[in-house]
Parts: sequence; C-alpha cells; structure tokens
Amino acid sequence: MTDKTTYGYFGRDMSWLSFNYRVLLEAGDATLPIYERIRFLSIYSSNMEEFYEIRVAEHRTAIQKKNFTDGNAEQLEKTLEEITREVNRQQETFYRIFYEGILPELRRNGIYLYRDHRPEAFHLDFVRNYFREYVFPFLSPVTMLDGVDTFIRDRRLYLVVRIRGKRTAETYCVLIKLPHDKVPRIIPLPPHRGMYYYMFVDDMIRANLSSVFKDYTVCDNYAIKISRDADLCLEDVNPENMLQSAIEKDPLKMLLNVREKVEKRKVGGEISRFMYDRDMPVDLLEFLCGKFFIKKEDLVKGGRYMNLQDLSKLPNPFGDRLCVHFPPPMHIPRFDRAGSMLREVESRDVLLLFPYQKFDYLTDFIREAVYDPDVEEIKITQYRVAENSAVIDLLVKAAENGRKVTVFVEVKARFDEEHNMSTAELMNHKGIRIVYSSPSLKIHAKVMIILRGQTGKADFAYVSTGNFNEKTARIYSDMALLTCNREIVADIRNLFSVLEQPQEQPLFRHLLVARFNMTAELKRMIRRETAHAKAGKKGRIILKMNGLQDESMIDELYGASQGGVDVDLIVRGICCLVPNRPYSRNIRVTRIVDMFLEHARVWYFYNGGAEDVYISSADWMKRNLNRRIEAAVPVLDSDIRRTIIDILHIQLRDGAKACFIDEHLQNVFKYNCADAPPVRAQTAIREYVREKYGALPPELPGCEYATPAGKDC
Repeated sequence: MTDKTTYGYFGRDMSWLSFNYRVLLEAGDATLPIYERIRFLSIYSSNMEEFYEIRVAEHRTAIQKKNFTDGNAEQLEKTLEEITREVNRQQETFYRIFYEGILPELRRNGIYLYRDHRPEAFHLDFVRNYFREYVFPFLSPVTMLDGVDTFIRDRRLYLVVRIRGKRTAETYCVLIKLPHDKVPRIIPLPPHRGMYYYMFVDDMIRANLSSVFKDYTVCDNYAIKISRDADLCLEDVNPENMLQSAIEKDPLKMLLNVREKVEKRKVGGEISRFMYDRDMPVDLLEFLCGKFFIKKEDLVKGGRYMNLQDLSKLPNPFGDRLCVHFPPPMHIPRFDRAGSMLREVESRDVLLLFPYQKFDYLTDFIREAVYDPDVEEIKITQYRVAENSAVIDLLVKAAENGRKVTVFVEVKARFDEEHNMSTAELMNHKGIRIVYSSPSLKIHAKVMIILRGQTGKADFAYVSTGNFNEKTARIYSDMALLTCNREIVADIRNLFSVLEQPQEQPLFRHLLVARFNMTAELKRMIRRETAHAKAGKKGRIILKMNGLQDESMIDELYGASQGGVDVDLIVRGICCLVPNRPYSRNIRVTRIVDMFLEHARVWYFYNGGAEDVYISSADWMKRNLNRRIEAAVPVLDSDIRRTIIDILHIQLRDGAKACFIDEHLQNVFKYNCADAPPVRAQTAIREYVREKYGALPPELPGCEYATPAGKDC
C-alpha cells in the first residue's frame, strides 16, 4: 500500500479555476443557441469577479497580516503566481470566444454589437444625441495629478483617457467612471435594413470624447477595472472555541458588526486584481500602477471590454429561436390527486426533485400546515431566500394564525447578508421568533420541522440539498425529502435544539450533522466498503457534491481505492483529489455543466447490497465539515432510494455534458462513438422522472438544443 505521505492533492484555487474554465467552454460551444452561450460567458465573468474579491483577497490579507491558515507566505505567493498565469491564459480563450464566436454568431442572426470602431454613418446622429442627453450628464472626469489621491471603486468600469492641450504640448491622464445605474451598459440603436444594432456605453463615450474635452486633443483611451477584498472575515474563529463562542454570542453586537462590514464592502477593501486593456502602452500601465499602488502580481490582462457579465442584459429581439427555454417543471400526480398533502406524506415519504418537479408542492405543503388546526409549531432554517419569498409569506401567515414559528437565520450568507437581515427584521415584526447564527458558526443545513403536538398526530420533517428559494429552484438541480418518520423527526428536533442552545454531544440516531457525527460516520462507511473489498466482496462508493477539499476525507477515499473499492465522484466545482495515480487508480472524477446548476449532494455506499443513500446540504470542504452546521439524512424508503441511485447512474453515463477531471486538472470530455447519441444526463433524468412520476405539461418550443458529438477542451 502506498504510504499516505506520498498522497497528492490539487490546490483548491487551481481546481476552482479548472471548474470555471469548464463553464467558459460552454460559451464556446457552437451547438448551443447564441444567448445560451452568452449566459455562460456572463456566468464565467461573474464567477471570476467573486473569486478575486474573496479568494485572492483572502490570500493577500493573509500575507499582509501574516495570518496563515493554509501554508505560509512563500506558498501563498506561489499560489498567487499560478493563479495569475492561469487566469491570463483563460482570458485569451475568453476574448477569443467573444470576438471569434459570440460576435460573429450574433451578426449571422441579425444582431450587430458595435465594437472597436465608430458607428456607421446612419447611427452617428443618434449616438451623438443619446450621449448628450442621457450619458454626458453623469460623467465626472477626474484629472490624475501628482500628490492628489484618486479612488477607484471595485466592480466599476473606468476609461483612462490621455489628452493633450491644443495650445501646449502638455499631456494629462484623466479617469472617467462609466455610469453604473443611470444608463444601460448595452444601448439599443435604431434598426437598419433588418439588422438590430447595439452599442456598449463604453464605445458611446469613446465616440464622443472630443465633445467632452473640447479644448484638448484626445490621444488614446483604455479600459480598466479593479477588484477589491469583499470578504467579511466572520468565520476566522478557532474551531475549539466555537461552542463557547456560540453560548456567549451577542446577536445585537453581531448584527451591528455584519452591517458595518457590509457597508465597508460597498466602499471596497484592499486591491486583489487590476484588470487592464492588453493594448495599453507600458508607460501608461506603469503610471497607473504607481498611482494606485498596484503590485505586479495583481495585474490581469483584459480586453477593450470588461465586466462582460453585462452581456446577460443584451436584448434578444428574436426570442425563442436564439435562446434555451428551461423545461417546465413536472406535476406530481400523487399530490395532485391527494385531498391532503399532509395525509399523503403520512402514508409514505416523498422525494421532491427540483427543478424537474414544481417547487409549488413545497409551498402548498407549508400552506396546508399553516391552516391545519392541529399544527402548533413550525421551525425552519433560512440561508438564502428569494426576493418576495412565498415561503416567508406563509411563515408570516402561520404566525398571524397563532402558530409558534421560529426561523434560524444565517446572516453571514455571502452577498445575501443585507437581504437576510432585512427579511429577519420583517419576520420578527410579524411575530416570528428569530434565532441568529453565532458569529463563529454558519447554519448551512436546509431543514424544516412541522409539529402538531397531539398524541397520534404525525409530525413532519423536511431535509433538502438546496435552499428554501423558489427562484433558484427553477435552475438549480436539488433533492428534498418530506417524511414523518418518527426517528428522523426526533433527530431534526434535536438539531434545532442545538441551534437554539449549543450542546457538546447531542444524540442523532439517523441524521448526520457536521461537527458532531458526520465526519466520523462518513469515515466509518468508507472503511466498511474498504473492508468488504479486501475480503473479496464488492466495495462501491458514489459521491455527488459541489466541492471536495478536506484532506482527511480525501485520504479515506485514497485508502478505499487502494483497498479495491470502486469509487465514482461527481464533483461540479473544487476537487482536490488527484485521480489516475497509483493510490487513486480506482477513482474517477466526473464534472457536469449543463443548463441547470448541479447542486445536490448525494452519498451512496453499497454496504454489502443494503445500499445506504444520504442526501445532504454538505460539501466535503473544510469549512462545511468543521465550521458549519450541515445535515445529511438517510433515505429509508426503498423506492425513493432506487430513484436516487438511478439518477446517479444516469449522470455517470452522461457523454454530452460531462467530462472527466484528469491528473493535470484538465476537463477531458467523454467521447461516445456509438451509433446512438450520447446520454445527456439532465435530459435523461427529466425523461426518467416523467416516466416514473407523471407527465410533463406541454413543451415550449426550443426547450432542447443540439448535443455536440465531441469537443476539444
């Protein structure tokens, strides 16, 4: 057996960049409708923005403050250099796709997005008039002078303009911030001869610079943008002190702290990335680096156009034929026929599959509970909820109807802090009891309990892999279990007791809860498969999650592989396990990127044929297993268990949107050379669910798109 000291691991950051590159490859897929490609280009750009604001900024802060949780200063500097090299490489692909793929395809479909030159003669008057009336009033050019500080907001686009006096040879550098919320980034122009024309506001400003600087000659101009530290740094707590910290928590003080840091984020922290037009002259780049204290390692080459996540706002004048319609969610005939959803769940557990099935069934279930006279109490966790949430409205109605309602609010859900706090305040005002998470512990579990409190009346539990969010439930692939199993209900009650009053060793009979029994039980089940394999029996593990980073868990999988266990990992994002090594020869890593975001966490262990299946909120990241409250529930119903196993096998057969991750972190697409078209998992799962649970409503035109025969990554 290979000694574990020889085990290797991918770096977390490089693994994430590999995932985001896979997203970018969808934008380059010419078989997709053009607006679907634009959507993936936008997602890639937005993902990268957050990566620099959070992850890279975290490394910069650690080096600056000499506060190292991973590695040391030298290792982090090396990581940052690797990140910069890889991002610059990906930027080349990004702009190649944009210029050589997206823009020509738009033009072939009758849509012309002006770029790199002045508008045609038939648009000159419109551009001039639109600029004068709608853009110019919001421009505030700032001359960058020696000894005068100039501040650049993060996520904002700027033009650096060099001008020269007409009467003198003196040259100035001027900074212009593009209007952010006053003017659209992409402006529609009048159609001409059957073509629809659009223009970046950047180019509209460029086309009119001579009218902005009337007494000067405009020499040149280049786009820049800065990313700053946006992390609230609320989780930097010694895990050994978490329970004591939670007991001594001060909710009011914590809320004030979160509000203060959210406001600070709006202004911006330390610089983590300086993106600049790659055509910018060296002397101008050096001037800007000196002016804004930019380090060499912060430099990322961009193009003439940045913040291309704004492409998601490009109007589609042709509608259906240029975009993908998300398939309509299915009905569940069992619920449609039932006179009472509560009685239906009492009769048998129910699996909800989002977005293949309607999220409305969950809200209908809660609604019935709200008006059931036997229901006394509802408890629920809130991590990310939708704007104008139907779930929150129902909880408010329950409180108004005299039910005891408790909502456990995570105010540290990144970039949703303000929304969660304002929603919590609204609920509190309506009579709902709010319990805030502690400063040192995130509540990431997605659970609910409905208590009826009368002898002979069943209570209900809900455990999900995704949030109580009807908007994301239309585009995130998640699973949820509705059950009245008494032991699982009792476990959920114990979990809520832990959230209300931290305990050292709570008892859970079935539920796996991070920081208590989850890690130990997972290791036990992995080792059980290893023991079976070593005894000549079948050892089989399938793990689906969004991220795999925790080295102790990876070591267990390496050990299982060496022991002969057959392991399949379906990991969408970060995966630090290295496949195709002597110690991982029995492990395959699959990544699926398609129209729906793969979000479910599912764990399968063969267990000598008994087949244990869990659904969970938890990824196998250090933060999830050690610094959060996560929950995993076993699937005890044999039919539901079979459904989930079948879905896992469908995903493992995907030959259209799935790729293997190799030992070099490359996305290696699966090639299916058979006569039949390759399996596309999300389409196949929808068909599987339709056949097993009920028919789809009428299809919308264009809801499917062609499946590529093969791609070169």
